[in-house]
Amino acid sequence: MAKNKLFKFNEITKMDHVLEPSVEMTLNNEIDYKGDWNSRFFKNDNPIILELGCGKGEYAVGLARKYPQQNFIAVDIKGNRIYIGAKEAQDEGLENIFFLRTKIDFIDYYFEENEVDEIWLTFSDPQPNKPNKRLTSKTFIDRYRKILKPGGIIHLKTDSDLLFESTEEQIAEHGYNCLFSSWDLYGDMEKLPKDSQDILKIKTHYEELFTKRGSQIKYCTFTVN
Repeated sequence: MAKNKLFKFNEITKMDHVLEPSVEMTLNNEIDYKGDWNSRFFKNDNPIILELGCGKGEYAVGLARKYPQQNFIAVDIKGNRIYIGAKEAQDEGLENIFFLRTKIDFIDYYFEENEVDEIWLTFSDPQPNKPNKRLTSKTFIDRYRKILKPGGIIHLKTDSDLLFESTEEQIAEHGYNCLFSSWDLYGDMEKLPKDSQDILKIKTHYEELFTKRGSQIKYCTFTVN
């Protein structure tokens, strides 16, 4: 297992569509691609969509397949997981997806104000004992607010009752604009536009596991600025 991880860590260092900035670079504000993602990496002016805590990058890869006129950046700290999505994207020749290996805590160090159009949070850790570590806590939302364009959308897709209830409470408490919310996504799917339905039918490995166990999938989307 250790050798397999080392192999994956080594392989992603060779990939042009994966970045692994050091903590020192980050904290010293030496991120020279901040504000320059489209011109430096994607070579276009298409919208930028982030998947935060991407795991194996399944959702971001699925979105990149469906929407070649949008740019996707999948973010996670686990290099062995990122390798799987990065390798899949490489094998398929997808040129509109990038992988960034870092902690979500630093996300506003990597993107300029108004640089990001949408953020996806797919099956994030509900952090039952650390509410401030939840990716929809005010701590993280304030970071997203810095980099999202005005009206930029945040999507949450989860199996966790705890995380979903907490998110709804955050939306109400801080006056975020909820666009859609459902405790039973697939039961309420027909209420959404066809394009949204196609996006939300993309399933990660974890979603497949959760639905097989009988978990109900929750989804909400909202804006914060």
